[in-house]
Amino acid sequence: MPRGGKKGHKGRGKQFSNPEEIDRQMKAQRELEANAGAEKGSDSDSEEESSSEDESDSRKRSGVEGLIEIENPNRVSQKSKKVAEVDVTAPRELSRREREEIEKQKSKERYMKLHLEGKTDQARADLARLAIIKKQREEAAKKRDELRKEKDAEEAKGKR
Repeated sequence: MPRGGKKGHKGRGKQFSNPEEIDRQMKAQRELEANAGAEKGSDSDSEEESSSEDESDSRKRSGVEGLIEIENPNRVSQKSKKVAEVDVTAPRELSRREREEIEKQKSKERYMKLHLEGKTDQARADLARLAIIKKQREEAAKKRDELRKEKDAEEAKGKR
């Protein structure tokens, strides 16, 4: 399968820009820049701060953001702090994943502690199962002892 960008439709002619159209667009662009420069020159004394804010807003907003006021709390930009404002001794805020990971570890440790003390349902079930197994083994050991004693008694009778 061939790779590469999109190809033009077969048989369709290429479209070239008309030189007069390009000149007209360039002239309109220059006029807009000249008008904007003249407006800045006349208003520069009174509104230097507002023009810089307008420029930053126009740079920040692109695409749909320029058309619609978007207030997304997840897109809050990180504001840079001055060195004097930074508090080194303050505890660092953990991310959600880090908090969840720490919480998971603590709950696991709590569960293991209770499990070792025999206070959880699973621990009780394990202890009950172990008690049953212990009884079965004791009974099997008693049976073996009885069989051994009977065998010894029979051998003793057989020798006489």
